[in-house]
Amino acid sequence: MNEPVTSETYAAQVRRLADLTARVARQRDEAHAWYDQQCAAAQRAVIDAQEQVRHAEAELAQARELQERVDAEAAHLWQQLRGRLGVGARRLGDPPAPTREASGDPVPLLRGVRELLDRAGQPGELPASVNPVLALCGVAGAAVAYALGAAARALGVAGGGDLAVGLPVLALVVTLLGPLLGLAPAKLVADRRHAVLGPRPIFVVLVAGLVTTILLLTLLPR
Repeated sequence: MNEPVTSETYAAQVRRLADLTARVARQRDEAHAWYDQQCAAAQRAVIDAQEQVRHAEAELAQARELQERVDAEAAHLWQQLRGRLGVGARRLGDPPAPTREASGDPVPLLRGVRELLDRAGQPGELPASVNPVLALCGVAGAAVAYALGAAARALGVAGGGDLAVGLPVLALVVTLLGPLLGLAPAKLVADRRHAVLGPRPIFVVLVAGLVTTILLLTLLPR
């Protein structure tokens, strides 16, 4: 038979059970608190991850838009370069593909290329090596004007009357304008070389035409 349990032993067992129950309750509360903390941390992590995904998607969209703009601008600049080169553009082929090693902002690079093409497309000054050709233009203009003047004088002499008075004056005016006639072929030379007819080329043409006009009026009979 079992021995009877004393009141002290029973009370101790009750206290022990109460302690165990309290400990289990604390551990349960700690477990619930830890679980809640983990859920909150996981929820924050999910929110942060979603924010990072949205930020990455926005950056990807901007990068794609920038890539499209850069590709379109590069193709446009390449077409302009082909237009500048003319016949030699056949050697260029298609625009070069982007390289993986490229870094930095492409916008300033494209801006520099546009400025370079703009400067290359602007007509420059005629080189000094063209001065003999410009001088010949002045000589030719003076010679043509002198020939027209001589023809007008001859016509005046042949016609007599008012023509004999007016045409020699007109012939002199035409002859004196001879240096200016040389500017027309000089402008053609400048256009063929995609250059401007600046002060120096104009000076060369006018001086050559003026010297020729003076020599023709001095040496040849009128």
